[in-house]
Amino acid sequence: MAKPNYAFAKRQRDLAKKQAKEEKKQRKAGTTDTQPQEVQPLPPSDDKTPG
Repeated sequence: MAKPNYAFAKRQRDLAKKQAKEEKKQRKAGTTDTQPQEVQPLPPSDDKTPG
């Protein structure tokens, strides 16, 4: 059985906390850069090339 990697788990928790803190800071500032404002779908591409 594999040994748990506690250092990796701790790093992941710390990164999650840091990200949540940044999001909260941005919400308080009134800006949300994490979510795109306007997302335009890509135009459908044709695989047919004029030959």
